[in-house]
Amino acid sequence: MSLISWLLRPILILAAIIAGWFVAEDATNFGVVQMAVAIVLIAGVVAIAMFWEMIADWLRERRE
Repeated sequence: MSLISWLLRPILILAAIIAGWFVAEDATNFGVVQMAVAIVLIAGVVAIAMFWEMIADWLRERRE
């Protein structure tokens, strides 16, 4: 299994769970909703990775 598969599989599983809250799994548009949720989750992970230093500094300052 490739590295990309190991990284994306948990995100897609989480996206399926979240999409299942809003759309029935046997609905015809479930895959579209799942992919939209997955894109939002991936964008969130990338945003956290990009701003991790700023977030960590902010949390350290808040703790003090």
